[in-house]
Amino acid sequence: MEWDLDRTAYDREGYNEYIIGSAEVVGLMCLHVFVYGDQEAYERLLPNARSLGAAFQKVNFLRDLKDDYEDKGRVYFPGVDMGEFDATAKEHIESEIAADFRHAYQGILKLPKESRLGVYVAYVYYQRLFQKIAALPSNRILEERVRIPNRRKATLFVGSYLRHSFNLL
Repeated sequence: MEWDLDRTAYDREGYNEYIIGSAEVVGLMCLHVFVYGDQEAYERLLPNARSLGAAFQKVNFLRDLKDDYEDKGRVYFPGVDMGEFDATAKEHIESEIAADFRHAYQGILKLPKESRLGVYVAYVYYQRLFQKIAALPSNRILEERVRIPNRRKATLFVGSYLRHSFNLL
């Protein structure tokens, strides 16, 4: 986050480091708690937790693309020229995020049941936000900040709770 004070663009290495430092480490700290300190489970689920943190951060980057670029002069996605941002660039970013979500989901399924619901709810929320962004043309995400209305958040929670409760994940 300190990099945001000086940097306005990221290469692949800097982008990956930023994501590790801003999102993945949070997931790893939580994972340690979620598996009750079981080091074997932690090591087994570590890659999935990193993918979940990365997916969340990348969705945030994509959601905030307009604000980051126009107001702060920042572009997080490596190799993206905002003057030429188009459907191809957006699809490339989205395919990376989708892969992170798929990998993360496999880890969520392996969490202890007592820890799974909260992680699953966050996953469902960010997955829905990502789907909403992905459905928009590239120029629209440069015009508005996509969000999930509070009522929809509530229905996502209830649906997640029911799927979790009835072991339908």
